[in-house]
Amino acid sequence: MIYIIYPIIRQINSYSLISYFQFVLLNLILKLNLNMKIVISPAKSLNFEKELPTSQHTEPLFLKEARQVHKVLKEKKPAELSGLMSISDKLADLNWKRNQEWKTPFTPENARPAVFTFDGDVYTGLDAYSIPIEKLETLQDSLRILSGLYGLLRPLDLMQAYRLEMGTKLPIGERKNLYEFWKTTVTKELNKELKKGELFINLASTEYFSVIDVKALKVPVITPEFKDYKNGKLKIISFFAKKARGMMVRYIIDTDAKTIDDLKGFNYEGYQLDANLSKGNHLVFTR
Repeated sequence: MIYIIYPIIRQINSYSLISYFQFVLLNLILKLNLNMKIVISPAKSLNFEKELPTSQHTEPLFLKEARQVHKVLKEKKPAELSGLMSISDKLADLNWKRNQEWKTPFTPENARPAVFTFDGDVYTGLDAYSIPIEKLETLQDSLRILSGLYGLLRPLDLMQAYRLEMGTKLPIGERKNLYEFWKTTVTKELNKELKKGELFINLASTEYFSVIDVKALKVPVITPEFKDYKNGKLKIISFFAKKARGMMVRYIIDTDAKTIDDLKGFNYEGYQLDANLSKGNHLVFTR
């Protein structure tokens, strides 16, 4: 075998060999550096009391735009907020107060990292407080939170208290609603962040994901769905589905998932991929 291969190797230019191994090494490095890009919805419930596991924080990417939205929001009286958001007088008073107190610049004294502030079902599933500190960099790079006020938040971006769902019919200048205001900005930023070969995972609600111009994205979208058996039938049960979205984010971070096959291995709290119900980039997990 040696006598057959050796003459062939001698014919290969040494520079070609070096270039080949550099190519292999570069591709390996690129693959190792790839992370999935994930989008999730925010939560109405907020927690500003729980002790933070880290002092790390960043500034929101679109604070200038958030100021524009807030300027309009701040002018709304409690009664107007109640009608606009379909909330009780008590909640309207609370959020009017929040709007009056909201101010920049954000600091660790007057604001808090988003992933440790949102407190809904998705965030229960994610359980960011128990993520090892060394994994926070991966979370920061991979996860994006869609927001009616902030547009797009990274996990460690500072935020102040607010309530503004993406579907709220709030005109901002010449834009008749938040979708028109945020769509181009959010989509452009996501495209800027997405690396070639990365997967884009939609774990947001339809209300929030609609702010993204899917046709303009440079990568296809993978949408996991979670169903539970109830009374012998498979159903999407809101509480469980929201929590499962958070658990999927946690699974991706825990396992350093990078491929669609890695995603298919999701098995937290009894969920398993249903190959019969899954089609293409629509992955259905059942339990």
